[in-house]
Amino acid sequence: MSTISSDDVRHLAALSSLQLSDDEVASLQVDLTNILGYIEQLGTLDTTGVEPTYQVTGLENVWRDDVVDHGGVSREALLELAPEQADNSVKVPKVL
Repeated sequence: MSTISSDDVRHLAALSSLQLSDDEVASLQVDLTNILGYIEQLGTLDTTGVEPTYQVTGLENVWRDDVVDHGGVSREALLELAPEQADNSVKVPKVL
């Protein structure tokens, strides 16, 4: 069974940008050791013939072809709506 040291917990806390008290470190050390023990217990199960569960809701991706839709408006008509235009584009103020 794997055990987690207090240094391991402090390292994980530092990676997560967490500040833990000594009591919290001790509590998490016990919790993480129990979690690893449970994972090791699951590793001993015989899963031959068990299909992986990828989706439990039965939903499927809906795919469609990418089609360009111009919406019935031409580029020139949209440029006419702009207050200023230059080089076949809408002219906007500089943003620095």
